Formats: sequence, structure tokens, C-alpha cells
Amino acid sequence: MKLLFAAAECAPFFKTGGLGDVIGTLPKVLAKENVETAVVLPYFTKMSDTYKKQLEDVLHFEVNVGWRKQYCGVKKITIDEVTYYFIDNLYYFDREELYGYYDDGERFAYFQMAVIELMEKIDFIPDILHVNDYHTAMIPFLLKEKYHWIKAYRNIRTVLTIHNIQFQGQYGPQILPDLFGMGTERYEDGTLRLGDALNFMKAGILYADKVTTVSPSYAEEIQTPEFGCGLEVILRMEAGKLSGILNGIDYELNDPETDPALDVHYSVENLTGKQQNKVAMQKLMGLDVNTSVPLIAVVSRLTYQKGFHLLLDEFENLLQMDVQFILLGTGDPDFERGFTEIAQRYPTNSTVVIDFDTKLAQQMYASADIFLMPSAFEPCGLSQMIAMRYGTIPVVHEIGGLKDTVTPFNPVEGTGTGFGFQEYSSFRLIECIKKAIELYEFSPETWQKLVQAAMTQDFSWTRSCHKYLDMYQQLQTKD
Repeated sequence: MKLLFAAAECAPFFKTGGLGDVIGTLPKVLAKENVETAVVLPYFTKMSDTYKKQLEDVLHFEVNVGWRKQYCGVKKITIDEVTYYFIDNLYYFDREELYGYYDDGERFAYFQMAVIELMEKIDFIPDILHVNDYHTAMIPFLLKEKYHWIKAYRNIRTVLTIHNIQFQGQYGPQILPDLFGMGTERYEDGTLRLGDALNFMKAGILYADKVTTVSPSYAEEIQTPEFGCGLEVILRMEAGKLSGILNGIDYELNDPETDPALDVHYSVENLTGKQQNKVAMQKLMGLDVNTSVPLIAVVSRLTYQKGFHLLLDEFENLLQMDVQFILLGTGDPDFERGFTEIAQRYPTNSTVVIDFDTKLAQQMYASADIFLMPSAFEPCGLSQMIAMRYGTIPVVHEIGGLKDTVTPFNPVEGTGTGFGFQEYSSFRLIECIKKAIELYEFSPETWQKLVQAAMTQDFSWTRSCHKYLDMYQQLQTKD
């Protein structure tokens, strides 16, 4: 099997969120299963020099973006048996950020056509072409409607993964002739139209052979008006090819026994080191050194989607309890200011760090007792899985991937891997946090059972990888 991923971001080269983590890990795991795997990405020049120096120039050609003839350089690097190809065009990709520009429609129209035209030129015609989010969602449509005359491409099967349905790629219909060099028939007959815009994501859902999301619950949720962002009817119509496959986390990077960021390593069999990391964190954050007080952590973007208006509403009440609180993140300026101002009034038991710091994040996962993740919606979420890997008990809104990965505490049986609340309100969040605090304080043995259960969950990519392989093989055998 030959497999090609197309995406807009990929760790460790450049990423803004979960998409980058998935494309950074899943191809590597598939390659270990003897699948010939390649990834094609934009060549964002913000890539670190470490990788830039290793890039090899392969070839260059021109891509017709409507009437424009745009340069397309191709660079490559091979790491862990995966070959990464980079589409080089300074006009489109020499920018400070990955997205958020007035011409994103043109940038990703160019990129998608470059991906398709690249395959023949590098002699890599995949059996499966796996596209991700709106940046590459038009590729299945383009293969069938624009490039159908290329015989070599006719047997390619396509998969679209929706990492976040909020971002759909919505543009005026004139981009079909102006950028893609095509007629507007598929817009006028309603195929590509949603509301008054051409919709990249809708095109992908309709034209891909399979559509996946990053958790089973999210696959169900996006078929409802509450979470479908206008595409719920289309997704229900295409439900037969829609499925949810849970993301995994990198177990080599996130390992309390070997993580170089930690002061002391530990394991599920010997948790002594977790307490020592807690003491080190208390000292680092200027908190009172006290291992008997529950240490609550947040590592996140501070946004409404992540539910931080709920936490901010109850933040002062929380800090009046016998707890300690640490937060690391950046985001909405109102949230940054709100958390900082309240924390400054409680300096002995709370510290807020407005920053992005991967080493400190790992130390917080390892040192905290409780991890907060009250997201309004969460396609999958990785932080709750990382927290559990380090024996830190998550408190989550039971939604999407959070619902699929965290088993709520059962007080009768004394089982579970975390705490969850269903009604999306600040009251329910604080009540849920109180339950976690009470169990930590009054039932240390049960708490240890939760910690050990959380640490022994299997959120590795290996399990998810086999589900993707099954899907790819089904597509290959399909007439």
C-alpha cells in the first residue's frame, strides 16, 4: 500500500494545534507497519533551521492558479521512514503565521493543485490520498472534476479527516474560474454551495470515499445542529461513509519514566517521583510547599471554545478552597487579564503564566493532581490523555473526545479515570471540581486507584493506527 497525507501543518516542522500533532505522528506509526508513507506540506519558511538544513531540492514546475503561473519548488526530507515533501512558494508561504490572511483561499487553492500535480512528477501515485481539514478538502473534488483525464490518478481512493468542523474554507463562487480554472456548474447546481459561499469542507465530505473525525462521539455530534456548523444535513446524508477514530498521543515523548523535562522520573508501579515533581513545581511557582494540598493545573489556549469563561466565573471561589492552582497558556486578552488579576490576589496558592512553554507544560502534567479541561466542544483533545499518562486526574466536560477518553468516577464501585460534568455551566464545573477535591482529601486509597487506572489506559497511536489501516484496506478492496 502507498499512502500520501496532505495537510497544512505537521509537528515538528510547524503546527498550531491538534492537526499538526496528528500529521506529525500517524504517518510515522503507519510507516512502522510497513506502509509506504509520504506527507506533502506547504514550505512555511518559519520552519526551524535544524530542518531547513536537511532539506533536499527535488524539482520545480509551474502551477496555473487561474490566469497566474505560480512557481512550485519541491523539497524533501526523510525522517523515521516517512518522506516529507514541501511545496515551496515564497509569495504564499513566507509569512509569520500559517493562516489568517485575506488570501488564504488563493494560498490553499494553489497548494491543493500543487499536491495533485506533484504526484506524477515525483512518481508517487498513492493507493490512498488522505486529506485533512479544509486546507486540502477540495482535493477529492479536484481529482474527480478537474484532473479526471489523468489515467494514473483514476484508482486513487481518498479519505478526508475533519479535525475541527468550525473552519470550513468558505469563499465566493468566482474562485472556481479565477483560481481553479474551472466552470461554476458545481456551485450553481448546489453541490459546492452552502449558504451564499463555496465551501471547501462540503466538497470534501461529498467527494471523498471516506470521511473520518478524530473521535467517535465527535462523529455523532457533528451530525446535529448544535455542533455541525451548518454541515450537519450533509453529514447525515453521507453518514454511511463517516466514522470516528480516536487520536492517540506519542507515548515516547509523553513518558513519565523517561521525559527529560521532569526533575524526577516515576512509573505507575512507583509514584514517589510524582510527589517530588509536585514539590519542585510548588517551589518554581512560588507556592507553599505542601504535598497534602491538591494541585490543580490548566495547560491550554485560553478561549471560549476551551470553556475558560466557566472557570473564570468561579475562579475566585475556587482559590478560597484549600487548593493550589497553576495555569499556563495564552489566548483571549480578557481571559489572560482576568486570570492574572485574580491570581495576584492569592499569591500563596495560585500562579498564572501567560506564555507558551513546552517544557513547563510537561512539568505541569507530571506535578499536578487534577487537570481542568472544560471545553464547550472538543473534537478529540490530547491534553486529557497526556495528563492521564502522567497520573494527573482530568476534570472534563463530557463532550466529543473528552467523553470518549475519560471514564467518570463511580463512587459506588470506586472506579474511573477522571471526573465529568454534562450540563455546560460554571455551577456544574465547580461542583465537579469539588468532587475531585473531596476524593483527593478524604479517600487517598481510592484516589491512587484512579491514578493507576488513568496511567494504564492505552491512548497510544498503535491502536488507532490499526483502525486507519483497516479502513484503508477496505477502500483498496472496494470495486
